[in-house]
Amino acid sequence: MTQDQLSTTLSALADPTRRAILARLALGEASVNELAEPFAMSLPAVSKHLKVLEKAGLISRGREAQWRPCKLEAGPLKDLNAWLDNYRQFWEESLDKLDLYLQKLQEGDGNARKS
Repeated sequence: MTQDQLSTTLSALADPTRRAILARLALGEASVNELAEPFAMSLPAVSKHLKVLEKAGLISRGREAQWRPCKLEAGPLKDLNAWLDNYRQFWEESLDKLDLYLQKLQEGDGNARKS
C-alpha cells in the first residue's frame, strides 16, 4: 500500500459516519437513501461522505436503471490490515514479554527485574 493510498484510506475512516456507512455496506449493497436513513443529515451531506469513500476506493457505485447501489470495496481495507499487521506483531511480542515478566513476579523470582 502506497503512503498516499494509506493516508487517503485512513482519512476516509477517520469519520464515524463514514465508518457506519461501511459497516452497513458490509451487509450488502444499498442506495443513498437507505444509507442516509439512520443519520440526521441531508442527502447532499451523505453524498459528500460517499464521495470521500469512493475517492478512497472503499466503495463503488453502480447503475441499475434509476437505482444507483453503493457497494463495499474491501481492497483498501485489506491493504490497511496488512500494514497494521507489522504493528500487531510488535504489540503481541511486547505483551508476551510482559506476560513472562509478570509470571516471574508471581513465582517470587527475585531475578524478574533483571530480565
